[in-house]
Amino acid sequence: MSIHPTAIVDESAELGAGVEIKPFTVIEAGVRMGDGCSAGPHAVVRSGTTIGENTHVHTGAVLGEPPQDAKYDGSPTELIVGNNTTIREYVTVHRATGESNATVIGDDNMLMAYSHVGHNSVIGNGTIIANSAGLSGHCVIEDYVNIGGLVGLHQYVTVGTMSMIGGMSRIVRDVPPYLIVEGNPEEARGINWRGLARHGVSEEDRAELKKMYRLLFRSEYNISDALDVVEAELRQTAEVVYLAEFLRRVDEGYAGRQIDPH
Repeated sequence: MSIHPTAIVDESAELGAGVEIKPFTVIEAGVRMGDGCSAGPHAVVRSGTTIGENTHVHTGAVLGEPPQDAKYDGSPTELIVGNNTTIREYVTVHRATGESNATVIGDDNMLMAYSHVGHNSVIGNGTIIANSAGLSGHCVIEDYVNIGGLVGLHQYVTVGTMSMIGGMSRIVRDVPPYLIVEGNPEEARGINWRGLARHGVSEEDRAELKKMYRLLFRSEYNISDALDVVEAELRQTAEVVYLAEFLRRVDEGYAGRQIDPH
């Protein structure tokens, strides 16, 4: 373990083997950091934060601040960050609101400089969130998502697995899995062909998704009718089935957001 003399580390913080705390970094009471992590310089890790192994927190990042929520009453909540995640310069990630709730970031993610993750959000594994992208509270980002720079996500938005959001987009509705979307407001542009290939989806299954995309977004059918045609005419691969299930959940939600309680 290496702690720079200018760092402030509370004696109750739990630091694993090989942790490096760089100059002028603050680690508050009760923080837990797994083996091989680093933080700083000038980073702040607040109480209520747990970080897994081999996660690196870069210059000026702030983890575990209280939520930016007018309803927050000061009750104890958490931020949980997984393993092998990179948190770049001046990223901010807030704890949850609501007693015993948590903001959660999984494994193998990269949060680029100045990005923000709001309270109660849940990020899966293998995601990339580019510079200055902002997630409002209660967002869900599934595995292997790529979010471009300067993207803004409305609260309660769900972004489906292996999708890609183009830079400077305004996202107010759920983003279906496997698609590329961009714009203000967002619009589906096609299948994330390369992303799907990168994660082991065969060319034949990607071609089936492309047929599904055309039925959903480039035909005379509305979404409900298109899904009926998909079920009747397309091969029911795992990806086709999941995309259909996702869209049906969106249709049952509020304003295009399946988990929005309003």
